[in-house]
Amino acid sequence: MSDRRRTTLAAVAFVVLALTACGSDGSSSGNAAVATTADDGTAERVLAGIVRDPAPAVDGTTLPSLTNEGTEVEFRGEPGGLKAVYFGYTNCPDVCPTTMSDWTVALRRLPEEIARQVDTVMVTVDPERDNDLLTGYVQSFVPDAEAAGTLDADRLAAAAQPFGVSYDVTTNADGEIEVAHSGFLYLVGDQGTLLVTWPFGTSSEDMAADVEQLFAAQAAG
Repeated sequence: MSDRRRTTLAAVAFVVLALTACGSDGSSSGNAAVATTADDGTAERVLAGIVRDPAPAVDGTTLPSLTNEGTEVEFRGEPGGLKAVYFGYTNCPDVCPTTMSDWTVALRRLPEEIARQVDTVMVTVDPERDNDLLTGYVQSFVPDAEAAGTLDADRLAAAAQPFGVSYDVTTNADGEIEVAHSGFLYLVGDQGTLLVTWPFGTSSEDMAADVEQLFAAQAAG
């Protein structure tokens, strides 16, 4: 490993993605939640997460699956389904495990017929340490989750960029690896578009309600 390795992606224009040095709360004050409108013209519930308009396509780059060797992870839901995507790392002391724990509870809140159509994938931003460990880590939270990662820095950056993910992996003067990353969880539809971005600290109740609302909207076409 080099003395210093760094990969940083610019934050997207819709919100400033401050890098989260794990140990801070990683929350965002830029929650741009929006309301949707029902077919009868009445206002629906306001989504708890950030919605970008137009919704960016995030499925242009695949990454190797660390769970199913020889396959590629696509960043889109299965037909009729949704996919939650999280960029983090296994040594994260608080932001990553808290987010994954909250997401686990959110999935349990969903009706079974919806929950089984929501996939989960975690991508490591620290692949040199994580590629052999990430499947066990993410499946300790969501048993059927998939792990993805690559040592190809350009490929990882290409996958992360449309989400607006920022990350920074460095080695300090004492030889210790330090990681900072944006602490957001993303929900992607079956057309490969980013439907909602949940800031760190979004409650499991709010995430589950967003999933139900967006699942219904997707089913309605």
